[in-house]
Amino acid sequence: MKPLKVMMLGLRGFPGIQGGVETHCAHLCPLLVDLGCEVEVITRSTYQKSTAPWHGVRFTRLWAPKMNGAEALVHSVIGVFYAAIKRPDILHIHAIGPAIVVPLARLLGFLGLHVVVTHHGPDYDRQKWGKLARWVLQTGEWAGMRFSNARIVISKTIAQLVLRKHHVQSQLIPNGVSLPELLPTHTALDTFGLSAGRYIVLVSRLVPEKRHLDLIQAFHAAKLAGWKLVIVGGADHPDDYSRSVNQHASEDVICTGFQSGQALGELLTHAGMFVLPSSHEGLPIALLEALSYGLPVIASDIPANLEVGLAADHYFPLGDTEALAERLRHFAELGALSPAARQQLREWVIARYNWERIAEQTLIVYMQIA
Repeated sequence: MKPLKVMMLGLRGFPGIQGGVETHCAHLCPLLVDLGCEVEVITRSTYQKSTAPWHGVRFTRLWAPKMNGAEALVHSVIGVFYAAIKRPDILHIHAIGPAIVVPLARLLGFLGLHVVVTHHGPDYDRQKWGKLARWVLQTGEWAGMRFSNARIVISKTIAQLVLRKHHVQSQLIPNGVSLPELLPTHTALDTFGLSAGRYIVLVSRLVPEKRHLDLIQAFHAAKLAGWKLVIVGGADHPDDYSRSVNQHASEDVICTGFQSGQALGELLTHAGMFVLPSSHEGLPIALLEALSYGLPVIASDIPANLEVGLAADHYFPLGDTEALAERLRHFAELGALSPAARQQLREWVIARYNWERIAEQTLIVYMQIA
């Protein structure tokens, strides 16, 4: 039997490129290769510098303007024409912005191109977008959900949204985690002047919906003696918001910029707790990864975060910085988890959100339409 040829579109690239969709595909694509697929990822040339295969995944760099709003749209249009020439068995488009090209893909693919769309979240709810961008994203959601051959959603909340708004069924396949190694090294901590177990960490892009300023305000209000706040991540396009976050950097608030590999692993291994105060998520990979390191976590009470299924004391009302400060004090007073409790937490999250099972479920969707 010939290998199934799968082409991915809608992401910047990977590995080592920040973003939820990028992280999702970096985990999923090599596992699809292991399952016998030929996987080609269409990346944006401004982000992906190398086309060397990675864990069996092939990359094709296509040009895109590096500018908010137009970048994903232009790249997706170019990518669809490339797919029409190459004719993979499956064109898998990620996120609702790029999904605006699904009708074009179906038209160009009349000789057998099958289109799958993964809905990673209603991006038109993000605070950074203006009216035109929101319209494009809403149109992309409509086109992707109505015209694709199959629809994947990463949470129950998104599945309900798709059914309510577009009257179509979707396949729920969540984000996942792989169980990481807990690193004994402290190189990153030494670099940033941190003490193990005495800092709070947030890992995310510097975009308004992640609510970094809420966390900074709550951290100062909590008055945790000897603790620091570490914000890991950068901005794709530096703007007023990312500059305002970086302006809060101080002796107690550390902005590390984008980190990956060993440095990120060390920062997560040795943190005292992880906080995600965001107002918009699909199903937060950063939160799942923090749990895979066995960290105590605190998150805003938006539906996507609640769906992870933590106990009630791990959540706080969105935007309520006083409540968040109280949660920070509470978990700081509890102290570090025991090794046994930490391992139990790691096993709990990997049992619920397992990438190997996610890849198998994705392949089933491909086979049903191909």
